[in-house]
Amino acid sequence: MLEVRPDTSHQTVITTFECSPGTCSDLLDLLKAAYAEFICKQAGFIGAGLHVNDAETRVANYSQWENRDDFKAMLRSEEMRHRNREIAKLCSRFEPVMYEIAAAY
Repeated sequence: MLEVRPDTSHQTVITTFECSPGTCSDLLDLLKAAYAEFICKQAGFIGAGLHVNDAETRVANYSQWENRDDFKAMLRSEEMRHRNREIAKLCSRFEPVMYEIAAAY
């Protein structure tokens, strides 16, 4: 389960995907499949959420991992590299960024 607390040692990753209303649903389908079939089974995975803006031009993904190395290992796996190539075809860009939780209210 996701924990948003500044005293945790978990690695938080927020990824934003820029897409069009015409590709948003397909992008979400690929992301949901990636989580259900692969990502959630990887070492260190804690939890994730997918969010879509009203205009269907952005998808935001929030995930947590036991540590930075677990996330990097998943991202660099052959399976995820293949999936990311397919995901990249449906959006103009996407960028995963690792964050430390500074505060929670």
